[in-house]
Amino acid sequence: MWSWLRRRLGGPALPDALWEGVLARYPFLALRTPEEKARLRALSARFIADKEFHGAGGLVITDEIALSIAAQAVLPVLHLGLSWYDDFVTVVVHPDEVVARRTEVDDDGVVHDWDEVLAGETMEGGPVMVNWRDVATAGSAAESGFNVVIHEFVHKIDMRDGAPDGCPPMRSREARARWLAVLQAQYDRFREQVVIAERFGGEPPWLDSYGAEAIDEFFAVACEAYFVNRERFTQDFPELTVLFDGFYLPR
Repeated sequence: MWSWLRRRLGGPALPDALWEGVLARYPFLALRTPEEKARLRALSARFIADKEFHGAGGLVITDEIALSIAAQAVLPVLHLGLSWYDDFVTVVVHPDEVVARRTEVDDDGVVHDWDEVLAGETMEGGPVMVNWRDVATAGSAAESGFNVVIHEFVHKIDMRDGAPDGCPPMRSREARARWLAVLQAQYDRFREQVVIAERFGGEPPWLDSYGAEAIDEFFAVACEAYFVNRERFTQDFPELTVLFDGFYLPR
């Protein structure tokens, strides 16, 4: 059970059978180098020890659920370190997507209410929410570049320097400007492709069209694909692969 694993991680490392089961479920983790898998395993154990997992909607958190989420959450910070996630403690896990009631007041003072279906959500300085159905099927979903855990935790990385804008913290204003110039150009191109597909029957993009909502969502959607299906992602976005390599990989 989950409580047993968390107590155990005060000392020994992750049980072999549990870890091998997670690698088998998520091939994009198993394909990492031996050195990367060893680091991924160690950081996943630390993540579980440091964070609190809460099941919602009757979901009971098991060791498999906790480790599956932890291993995918750690992937973006594998070479950056867990300090990138030190602004929150709680991971909320729903059984499936959830419906959130939204309210917005427009410039004319008119109140708009609507329901939004969420696969996950990230709060600035607060918890991360994901749903187990999408987490459990992330191995097969990698073919389409989809991964809800990576998406939400990349938002955490983006938010480290304030509101999400598609750019993680950079060492200088010049580096930030270079990053945004590349990302903006790719976002504009992608958004145009989505518009042409939706309005005029053009070829739909491989990348999730949700990325056309805003540049911060494009960043998160692009990172999902970059981490779980790098080869296919690079076919469409070679410039972003180079950009992301410069940030996520050791220098």
